Amino acid sequence: MIRVRVPNIGEGITDATVSFWHVEEGDGVQAGDDMVEMATDKATFNIPAPCTGVVVEVFFEEGESAKIGEVLATIEEEASKRSGL
Repeated sequence: MIRVRVPNIGEGITDATVSFWHVEEGDGVQAGDDMVEMATDKATFNIPAPCTGVVVEVFFEEGESAKIGEVLATIEEEASKRSGL
């Protein structure tokens, strides 16, 4: 299971708000696909999928705030990617 976390974006930012989910639980994603749009008082940015797989669980709703490092979602990585096939 791969955890998608709020990245450290520097500039003293300690949390960010979920603006928009591009995916839902059960959706397939490709590595690099935009998963979620986040916003701070200084910037808006997208967090891409770190791997190819299926979104298993989303932990924050749109409008909720998450701290840097918190898990936003989990992805079940494709079996063929894990085994190196």
